[in-house]
Amino acid sequence: MNKPELDFILSMMLQSHENVSDLNFTVGRPPQVECAGELLPVSFENLPLNALTPFQTEVLALNMINSDRRLTENLINEGSCDLSYSLPEKARFRVNIFSQRSCYSIVLRQLPTTIPTLDDLKVPAVLSQIADEKNGLVLVTGATGSGKSSTLAAVLDIINQNNAVHVITLEDPVEFTHSHKKATFNQRELGADFDSFAGGLRAALRQAPKVVLVGEMRDRETTEIALSAAETGHLVLSTLHTIDAGQTINRIVGMFEQEEEKQVRIRLTDTVRWIVSQRLLPKIGGGRIAVVEIMKTNLRVKESIANGESEGKTFYEIIDASEAFGMQTFDQAIIKCYKEGLITEETALAYASKKAIVGRGIDMIKSAKGEKTTDIEGLKIDKDYNKVLKEQRFFKR
Repeated sequence: MNKPELDFILSMMLQSHENVSDLNFTVGRPPQVECAGELLPVSFENLPLNALTPFQTEVLALNMINSDRRLTENLINEGSCDLSYSLPEKARFRVNIFSQRSCYSIVLRQLPTTIPTLDDLKVPAVLSQIADEKNGLVLVTGATGSGKSSTLAAVLDIINQNNAVHVITLEDPVEFTHSHKKATFNQRELGADFDSFAGGLRAALRQAPKVVLVGEMRDRETTEIALSAAETGHLVLSTLHTIDAGQTINRIVGMFEQEEEKQVRIRLTDTVRWIVSQRLLPKIGGGRIAVVEIMKTNLRVKESIANGESEGKTFYEIIDASEAFGMQTFDQAIIKCYKEGLITEETALAYASKKAIVGRGIDMIKSAKGEKTTDIEGLKIDKDYNKVLKEQRFFKR
């Protein structure tokens, strides 16, 4: 197999269905595409790809690696490697090749060719305020594929349109290509332009940026340098694979030794500006919608970061009580989506952080519409209950 054949396969997979987000090559399965969270097989008339063999996935992987020594060493020594791949004038992909049961599997995430806006992403407009921050740490968290990179790209584009500043991005790989508008962008890719996030971030501090995007805070060293950058007047944006604000703070604190916890919490209190967490929920009629938890710092948030969560002072409770200030919990966002008819009741309850709260919210919406809130029927007052009770007391005497 050569590159033209590989490009043909990828092109056919992209054209096989609408709204393709991922391409998947796994031994024993045909090539698959993911649409709205569901994997669908792709058939090829003239190619024997109904069930991929270990040799076929290895050939596909080697064609994508294209004799790159660093990627080959990562795949052999670490079991996986990340890279970018382009179909000229058609699409760009973020690629992960990994070993499983002595075979290779490949997942390609299609990267948008245009930078989305917050309106395009259907996320709260309050996130545009992130672009107004002059320093500190902004974290966008969530599972893989939940739209973290898209949200950060939209925020960076707002900065690009409004602020004449120097922006450096450290990515693995570069996903969205930012043109120079009002800001000046330098986008660096792991492996091609720097060896590690920690090393790239340390070098970035000598390159006079006002804004630094770190693709992911993967380890203690990167996190420590990011905190230092935020403390010295830089706006640092990054991602973490955590599900909400509380887990994000705990994950960062957990990267350090126990005796360092108090100092780390003080540093986070001074630097954290926003923690935005995302989940993608299946929509009624197909597709997915982003549901976002938003936490901005205020005195109550800083107190909980510094001292840890306690009864009545959990991040969930603080966010829940601060909706008027632009914050919202996942559950508040889920209830809004249900009220707008975007998701089903089953989806709302399945993705809820606290099912009881979402359940009550759904019942209130149903009640306001005059719908039933329970399946229990046929209830009536037992008028004979008191009569029977009096008779029992009489006979006991």
